[in-house]
Amino acid sequence: MKKLAIKIENLTYTYPDGTRALDNINLEVYEGESAGIIGRNGAGKSTLILHLNGILNNNSSVRIFDLPVTKKNLKTIRKKVGLVFQNPDDQLFMPTVFDDIAFGIINKEIDKEKVVRKVNEALKFVGMNGYQKKVSHHLSFGEKKRISLATILPLNPKILVFDEPTSNLDPQSRREFIKLIKSFNISKVIASHDLEMILELCDKIILMDRGKIITIGKTKEILKNEKLLLEHGLEMPLSLKQQG
Repeated sequence: MKKLAIKIENLTYTYPDGTRALDNINLEVYEGESAGIIGRNGAGKSTLILHLNGILNNNSSVRIFDLPVTKKNLKTIRKKVGLVFQNPDDQLFMPTVFDDIAFGIINKEIDKEKVVRKVNEALKFVGMNGYQKKVSHHLSFGEKKRISLATILPLNPKILVFDEPTSNLDPQSRREFIKLIKSFNISKVIASHDLEMILELCDKIILMDRGKIITIGKTKEILKNEKLLLEHGLEMPLSLKQQG
């Protein structure tokens, strides 16, 4: 029987200005499962995924492999949950690509050779070998996305979380990044408006609106429900429309 990778019970979150961003969220994601979170702007998708590695934390309503996401557990949680931000500039802040990737492990790996090896392995995996000395902010948006993903790989996360992974990518970069995400055989949570990508990558969908989960179900069943999608500001993927 598969383990529960993520368990959320009765999670509510209100921003300091009084905006209720999440309202009584209950969710389970199993080991190896890919879950897509969809919904219109302001539905609460990004706020929800920021709770998965403790960037936002209301209480112990969120558990990662049965470990509550609390302050004392944050170091362990952040090894288990790798988060790739929508904007790679929010993730890349060191002088070079090597420094960005080494940042998370340099204090943990005393052996410098081991750090170099892990950085090289991460870059090779994302197809960016040879970029070690490049300046991250001089790269294209698609290259930055790949480097952002590479920064979390040396920690060997058990769960990958993506916020709008295909936004602002040209068609070729989008296709390559989807292929990269698909290659991971671990739990994945993907928040996105790109429903064609969600259709391709996700086993199930969590549909959100105004901070609440509207429904959870199998990907095709939800994405074929045009009435439901329209009610919550979304459209059926063109590929499913064409199937009739």
